[in-house]
Amino acid sequence: MIDTLVYEAKNQIIRIAGLENGILQSLDISDLSRAAEGNIYLGRISKKIELANGKTGYFVNLGDVKEAFINAEEYGRDELNANEGQEVIVQVAQEQHAEKGAKLVRSLQFVGKNLVYCPYRMNIEISQKIDDKLKAEELKNLVLDNTTGQEGWIVRTSAAAADKEEITAEMEVLRGRFDDVRRRAQTAKAPVLLAERNNLVVEIVSRNEQTLKKIVLNDHNLEKAFKEDFEVEFSAQPFADFGLDEQIVEALQKEIRLKDGGRIYIEQTRACTAIDVDSGEDDGQGSLGRLNHEAAKEIARQIKVRNLSGKIVIDFAGSSEYRFLKGAIETLICSLHGDTVKVSVYGLSRAGLVEVLRARRRPSLQDLLSVECPTCRGSGRVEP
Repeated sequence: MIDTLVYEAKNQIIRIAGLENGILQSLDISDLSRAAEGNIYLGRISKKIELANGKTGYFVNLGDVKEAFINAEEYGRDELNANEGQEVIVQVAQEQHAEKGAKLVRSLQFVGKNLVYCPYRMNIEISQKIDDKLKAEELKNLVLDNTTGQEGWIVRTSAAAADKEEITAEMEVLRGRFDDVRRRAQTAKAPVLLAERNNLVVEIVSRNEQTLKKIVLNDHNLEKAFKEDFEVEFSAQPFADFGLDEQIVEALQKEIRLKDGGRIYIEQTRACTAIDVDSGEDDGQGSLGRLNHEAAKEIARQIKVRNLSGKIVIDFAGSSEYRFLKGAIETLICSLHGDTVKVSVYGLSRAGLVEVLRARRRPSLQDLLSVECPTCRGSGRVEP
């Protein structure tokens, strides 16, 4: 439940924080000099490589620091059979993180407020968050009736509150964006950016418009755009005004202290993120259920703030039997509900660990703001 949005742009770095009662709930940091998720490029094939099981992949030059990677095989598209130096239209599906370059796809998607246009698909998908089945069927039929030729659509949750004219008008706008990309690609020389992703702050405002009350920013153009619908405040240093730099530093620490004395330890590794809950100096009269409930809510917040992704394993305090952890798992699921990144909580493993899988689209906060120490290689330990 985000009630305040804080936007700060400095040089090529944009930071957007979502707050609830002054506490950081979400954080997006974008470097405009790097290939961002959703950007569409005319790239140039720089190298063809052989993968396992006879598969093929390509490194693609986008003009970014690191070359990006694309699989030859892709759902809905013919297998890519290209030579070095050949140009290809691609979209960033996963941004560069750590030592790995960005991951690309050829199946372009154009995101609107209510729809996602997928020109290389032939199906219509409806957001599962639209609970009204009659409304979902009505939206599906509306989009189907206005589909032309070979194209696919994803109907977003917000479409349930939109009228028919808004939906059909948006379909035309998104088709136009695809046509613009194809026209630019015909005369451009790779590597070149063909289309930028949607303005991230506009997307975040749209997602949180039901609860959002205030926007604080250092951009006069955005101030004008939002002031009719929200309380808008201009500040030269909005992150400093809210003490957000201090909260970001806290989000980089391995240890988080809970209100009643318990502790959470977060360790990011190459394979997964391990989270341990410790009773520590907990003064909650020994109630491990209450401690794990508090920890589950904080873990969900940390996952979103730190943008933890991939495999996440959680070792809650006390017994690892399901009957004792059922409440904590339910709290975790509830607290992760509404996450803008696809996340699944798979319950307990046979070893008594709660397993979570969160889609990897953008770098974690740790990857964005720090680099691995070349001396200790991330171990962070010293010899006695």
